[in-house]
Amino acid sequence: MLALLGVILVIAGLVGLVYTGLATLTSMFLFGWLLLIGGVVGLAQAVQARKTNHFWLAVIVAAINIAAGLVVLRRPEASAEALTMFAALLFLTAGLFRLVGSLVVRGPNLGMSLVQGAFGVLLGILVLWGWPGSSQYVIGAFFSLALLFDGLSLIVLGTGARRILGLVREDTVAAAPVPASGAVDGAGETAGKGPATDQERSHN
Repeated sequence: MLALLGVILVIAGLVGLVYTGLATLTSMFLFGWLLLIGGVVGLAQAVQARKTNHFWLAVIVAAINIAAGLVVLRRPEASAEALTMFAALLFLTAGLFRLVGSLVVRGPNLGMSLVQGAFGVLLGILVLWGWPGSSQYVIGAFFSLALLFDGLSLIVLGTGARRILGLVREDTVAAAPVPASGAVDGAGETAGKGPATDQERSHN
């Protein structure tokens, strides 16, 4: 079942990489519904715990989630542009911090840290350079890549688990006790002598 789910996710990821615009809209609709459902659930929990001290804070957070979910569902294109801008700034900032931190600390993985920081900075600049047009495919590409890698990991996990279970079953069958031939013959003789002894006692 894990491998089958992984295959479905891989297919969905490949389709999303081909149709990145559709994947972007799909991911935004999913994001909007998650915000909306999470806000409704949070509001219900806040009402149940209305006697606690954090009641109004929970209500405010739930209301913000509901409002954000409605905005994303009504304006998915504009929401994708805002989320793309946020992702680009996040990549750029994280890349700069990684570069500066690597140069200051100079740890054993200095080269890899510099490459990762430079890649983050370059990715953030490229996304910002093509914004807002990049918002049509950036979110969908990231979403599709996440589905693809999650599907591959589930396939590996499912096939590995099945192989391990097969080895465990083989070990169990090999370790099962096999009755010796002498014991079987002895049991048969005992079973054969039983009725004869009963008959002799009945005659006596």
